[in-house]
Amino acid sequence: MTRPHYETAIQALGIMEALAAYDPHIAGTPPLGVHTEKSDIDILCHATDQQSFLLDVVNLYGDRKAFCVWQWTSNDQPIIASFTAEGWDFEIFASRLPVVEQAGWRHFQIEKRLLALGGNAFTAKILALRSEGLKTEPAFWSALQSAGDPYLGLLDLEAASDEELRGRLAEAGFV
Repeated sequence: MTRPHYETAIQALGIMEALAAYDPHIAGTPPLGVHTEKSDIDILCHATDQQSFLLDVVNLYGDRKAFCVWQWTSNDQPIIASFTAEGWDFEIFASRLPVVEQAGWRHFQIEKRLLALGGNAFTAKILALRSEGLKTEPAFWSALQSAGDPYLGLLDLEAASDEELRGRLAEAGFV
């Protein structure tokens, strides 16, 4: 069975409206156009009252296939809920930090810039690396031929100008 377009799945589930109180933002590989058949739909939320968020998510999606919820013990102890619906795996990440300050959103934004600046060849390279099994951030970091932690490295690039990013892409054989 072929799953629907990610936006169709989001609309059918009504998840953005259901989570509106938590400032939901869609991130991850589907909106970037570099998803694989195993990709999920990531929704980042801002939840200052994590207990209320947890209750809402359980009430909304607790009966969904493969529903699972857990809480990280590091940083600001975000809550993550996952489930399957509309042919997709969904992962909801709720942090006390506003979404625009969350690492996942910041990664998404720099990845979007790199794809826009890197053109078709860069996008094709990311898709190839993802199809080989690399996660998103490691795929971008590998395509840029960079050493070190890909998660921290991408965050270091967010303040770079477009010209600086074009330079990085050119050094890696793109643009």
